Amino acid sequence: MAEGLSKSLLGTRVFLQSAGIHSEMDIDGFSIAVCAELGVDISNHNSKSFDEIEESGEDIDSYDLIIALSPAAQRRALEYTRDFALEVEYWPTLDPTGLGETRERKLEAYRQCRDQLKARLIARFGGEKD
Repeated sequence: MAEGLSKSLLGTRVFLQSAGIHSEMDIDGFSIAVCAELGVDISNHNSKSFDEIEESGEDIDSYDLIIALSPAAQRRALEYTRDFALEVEYWPTLDPTGLGETRERKLEAYRQCRDQLKARLIARFGGEKD
């Protein structure tokens, strides 16, 4: 959700890439649904893990900022960047997976996460595309 929302809000003002502790094979259907409500299509999104980024040989020096959304991601980002002049921000974010007993309650949890991410992105980077 974070990458899709970022690209929707920021356009080409920033280069960004989503990464996490583990790469997920499939994007969560609830994430797809709540982003689609805002006109953001994340159905073809592919996330990478920190390990996959390292293994691909991407130059970490080309990044300016890592935003971690969980304590585990923050720890990994700090470990990953310890030898680089790279800023790491931690944005505590609701993890909606496993919340809610009904479909509508699950969607409410995902909407809360989506809206939290959107608000943080706007506060940090502004909200207008180039």
